[in-house]
Amino acid sequence: MKIGTVIRNMGKQATRNCITHCAQQAEASGLDHIWAVDHIAIPPDDAEGSLGRYLDPLATLVFLAAITDRIGIGISVLILPYRPALPTLKWIATIQELSGGRLLFGVGCGWMPAEFKALGVNRNRRGVITDEVLDLFKRCFGASDDLVAENGQSFLFRPHPKTPPVYVGGMNEPALKRAVNSGDGWMPVGLNPTQLAPKVTRLRELAQEARKSVPEIIVMGRLPDTDTEAEDVLGRLRELGASQYIQTSRYADEHAFDSICERLVRLRKFPTP
Repeated sequence: MKIGTVIRNMGKQATRNCITHCAQQAEASGLDHIWAVDHIAIPPDDAEGSLGRYLDPLATLVFLAAITDRIGIGISVLILPYRPALPTLKWIATIQELSGGRLLFGVGCGWMPAEFKALGVNRNRRGVITDEVLDLFKRCFGASDDLVAENGQSFLFRPHPKTPPVYVGGMNEPALKRAVNSGDGWMPVGLNPTQLAPKVTRLRELAQEARKSVPEIIVMGRLPDTDTEAEDVLGRLRELGASQYIQTSRYADEHAFDSICERLVRLRKFPTP
């Protein structure tokens, strides 16, 4: 099972020095991937743990690409309704190009009413907007001659790097359907193996109904504190079909991140069924 971790692009840890240290430590340790998260307009009553300080995730990914060489760089997840579709996909193509094809593209609809209000985006249309962006993504990255048409205008979509994998976040029925129809993987967050099992069953049912392959399962969460319990969770997740795990942690500084990283590398070596 591949294992990675979130690099905090939020809170007081979101500094050039701290991010650089953590990203390079994760790569040197042999972790498989590092991840940024997405928020744009956190209201004061939801600012605990971040102080409302969030670096833009796409800019953060460019920075991560520049300071690392081999490790996968991902976003979990980019809220597609928050940004104009075509400029967003230009960012994605640019990051994939400059990273040497290391981008892992997590996508989602979003949930926080206050952010949608601050952005002036109709929250009730978030699913529709997400599907529209994913449709444009397929047309842009799938164009054999780099020529795409949108709003009655043809244009060249360049750079045109290798298509990054799309991991769909969310745990409701529309998210599962979106993962089957538009994604390479499904990215549930915060579910233990018992909670995950019925959703994996439903994911497989939807894939069978659509006559498509079951999407890869990339679980994001926080492992138990003891290695024995963590090993058990990873083993049970793999039995359910999960192939990757992303650890979320609220580390205080670089030293604390090093300890997390060391533990994840140790867990990565544990045999799992």
